Amino acid sequence: MAYNLDRKMVIGVSSRALFDLTVENEIFEQQGVEAYCSYQVEHEQEILKPGPGFGLIRSLLRLNEYSPEKNLVEVIIMSRNSPDSSLRVFNAIAHYGLDITRSVLVSGASLAPYLEAFHTDLFLSAYEDDVQSAIDNGIAAGIICTEQSGIGNPAPGGQERKPVQHTVPIRIAFDGDAVLFTDESEMIFKEKGLNAFEENEKIHAKEPLAEGPFAQFLKKLSDLQRDLGTQDCPIRTALVTSRSAPAHERVIRTMRSWNVRVDEAFFLGGLEKRDVLKAFGAQIFFDDQSVHTSSAAQAVPAARVPYRAAEHRGRRARQA
Repeated sequence: MAYNLDRKMVIGVSSRALFDLTVENEIFEQQGVEAYCSYQVEHEQEILKPGPGFGLIRSLLRLNEYSPEKNLVEVIIMSRNSPDSSLRVFNAIAHYGLDITRSVLVSGASLAPYLEAFHTDLFLSAYEDDVQSAIDNGIAAGIICTEQSGIGNPAPGGQERKPVQHTVPIRIAFDGDAVLFTDESEMIFKEKGLNAFEENEKIHAKEPLAEGPFAQFLKKLSDLQRDLGTQDCPIRTALVTSRSAPAHERVIRTMRSWNVRVDEAFFLGGLEKRDVLKAFGAQIFFDDQSVHTSSAAQAVPAARVPYRAAEHRGRRARQA
């Protein structure tokens, strides 16, 4: 019988999201693909350092320790690398003991057609085109920030930090509008101002917000939390939004209508998100605005969600 991904949490991750390929990417951009491939082959035995998505991926894979018979999470390398230039990535995967056995290697072609084929629930990449295609096709995806202050790097002295035990929660944080929800309310704020936005949210407080690109991923996370049990659950989620009262009620009622569990919520009213995310200990934060992800990435891994309202609303209409 063929291996089935239908009931698993499937995470697609690019090699640049998983490992630190800063030098290699500079070679690619400045000297071209042939120089990049040659460099990777020549340095196959040099182990890559962890990248911005490494901590999250390692923690997600450890969820399988809770239920070995179900194997709850499947991580798949989805890379624009060629098969010939990919051995260095697989050597690093083996070095760090990551249980990643499947891959998609497309030699510079688009990854978009393969995301749905592998039933991908979340895709992390540094390539905006691939992430945008995923979002446009209803798959939660983020452009991971690769310029960070030592996040995910080994400890001083060349020794990797000791692995976090699997009892430490996985911490994932989300923005609200244009991430968990559509940007319909946010557009009122942009076009008419804060007072009109707050008035709209009060009027529609009991009407659930429409689902955004990460709604289904949050629902699957919430289902996984229920499966793992509420006591000492290894997954912890947070909503970190610029909304504040009175725009909070509609958000809370929306979560209730979705039957999802959000462990912590921060209605910041325009305050800086970075310090809150650092205090929460987010292993990744998803936001649609680069001003927030760039700031957050100074403290925690962050990924920008390239939301496009027209495509999202068109997809909703087709599904209806």
